[in-house]
Amino acid sequence: MAVDSGLSSPLGPPACEKDAKALQFIEEMTRNADQVQEKILAKILSQNGETEYLQRFKLAGATDRDTFKSKVPVVTYEDLQPDIQRIANGDRSPILSSHPISEFLTSSGTSAGERKLMPTIHEEWDRRQKLYSLLMPVMNLYVPGLDKGKGLYFLFVKSETKTPSGLVARPVLTGYYRSEHFKKRPYDPYNVYTSPDEAILCVDSFQSMYAQMLCGLLMHKEVFRVGAVFASGLLRAIRFLQVHWQQLAHDISTGILNPKITDPSVRECLAGILKPSQELADFIIQECSGGNWERIITRIWPNTKYLDVIVTGAMAQYIPTLDYFSGGLPLACTMYASSECYFGLNLKPMSKPSEVSYTIMPNMGYFEFLPHDPSAPPLSRDSPPRLVDLADVEVGKEYELVITTYAGLCRYRVGDILQVTGFYNSAPQFQFIRRKNVLLSIDSDKTDEAELQKAVENASLLLREFNTSVVEYTSFADTKTIPGHYVIYWELLVKDPSNSPTDTVLKQCCLAMEESLNAVYRQGRVADNSIGPLEIRVVKSGTFEELMDYAISRGASINQYKVPRCVNFTPIMELLDSRVLSTYFSPAAPHWTPERRRTD
Repeated sequence: MAVDSGLSSPLGPPACEKDAKALQFIEEMTRNADQVQEKILAKILSQNGETEYLQRFKLAGATDRDTFKSKVPVVTYEDLQPDIQRIANGDRSPILSSHPISEFLTSSGTSAGERKLMPTIHEEWDRRQKLYSLLMPVMNLYVPGLDKGKGLYFLFVKSETKTPSGLVARPVLTGYYRSEHFKKRPYDPYNVYTSPDEAILCVDSFQSMYAQMLCGLLMHKEVFRVGAVFASGLLRAIRFLQVHWQQLAHDISTGILNPKITDPSVRECLAGILKPSQELADFIIQECSGGNWERIITRIWPNTKYLDVIVTGAMAQYIPTLDYFSGGLPLACTMYASSECYFGLNLKPMSKPSEVSYTIMPNMGYFEFLPHDPSAPPLSRDSPPRLVDLADVEVGKEYELVITTYAGLCRYRVGDILQVTGFYNSAPQFQFIRRKNVLLSIDSDKTDEAELQKAVENASLLLREFNTSVVEYTSFADTKTIPGHYVIYWELLVKDPSNSPTDTVLKQCCLAMEESLNAVYRQGRVADNSIGPLEIRVVKSGTFEELMDYAISRGASINQYKVPRCVNFTPIMELLDSRVLSTYFSPAAPHWTPERRRTD
């Protein structure tokens, strides 16, 4: 029931007193976005003014925007990498942040194949927790009664490593789930999970998934929302159910846990939850045994009101599959965040995926925006970019996000391309368009054109002894399989048909490409099972000329035509698939280890 606490919000009547305060906070932050930003920048600069990094630019204690913008350069990860590596290797002096770096949050790979290391400080978790605390008050405006049920969320920790100095390096969500903010979070009737913390924190991905799925089945009538971080993660859970439903039903029938679950803490917590129920086991067998998986989510969890998953950006490719499994349930994208910083939330979380806009919360960091024009010449060091402040962006225009954080990132290019869709009070709302330069993505992996080119070059070395070369290639992310996988189309020039490459060699080419891709991709293949084996489809000679003819028939300039390195336009993919001679899959998983290399 909505409450009238005296704290009204234009967003709608709050569901409870706690929600009222959260909605009021959103109002205060967004109403005066520019003033909040000015204060945030001054606070960051005064806090980190004595750091080695800011001292280089001779701010002389200034904390105003004009001085900051005129003296501090816009940078990329590669610019900061030497300083970050010093911290990773043990230098404890205040290089980027006056507060000690508490850990590194790992982000997508660099061109060298290593994950990026994003420095963070303890107090940053307070800020991120604040943003998390705003999500359910907003959702409660659109979906009443969530306090009467639970959320079935498939949440996982990933491998973590230590830098040479002993600082932990791990993905941002792993850091959050292992933090006291998550483990000691106060009880909230609107935000109760079916998954015990012990299952979420189990490092074995099979045991973690099994335990979370089992709990979700045991409480199937109590589940009001189903989710994962990314759409790919939820589909992986459905695939897991397809493979393991018989054993799960057996556990429920007998009340005895699968012996493959060996983690003591998981076994102990499930002992208090798992009780024999032949009725529930029969229900699961009935729903899963027929081979019909359409609407399986609403059939097994009949009270589900929506799916809570990210389906913007590269994840949009999974929407049709999610609709199939859920019968078209609403897809809620609640927040926008990255390893570097958490940015904002969706004030209309039940909107269609194509209409999702995120409202930037100006208290999370200092935000600037680089106008994005793909046709413009690249910026040179001599002509620094002119950045736009948060409150000054223009509706309809695209920008690259640039951030300054308490943890020491200053004017850092995140690589996200956003389009302004409107304003909430004075805070802009953005649609996430894409990651800059990313060609292929299945899960949290991001492969750009240069990396794909290098992988093709490395694989094609195996063809030399057959006097064969790769004439042309393109790619796409196949998400119809679970897990999804990369598909590479190759047109080969075989100079001696009597000595053409063998099937074994072409399979090895698939593996050689995988070995060349970054650590995030390889971890997805090896440890997380979130990416399937890479596939090469060899097409007939002349296929890419046909592709060019098709593009020109649709208006492309013959002088400026370039083979697209990634395709997703259905007629083009149909053309390519109609010319396939043979297909090959990687015969093994690529090498991956959680250890980090030391770099001096």
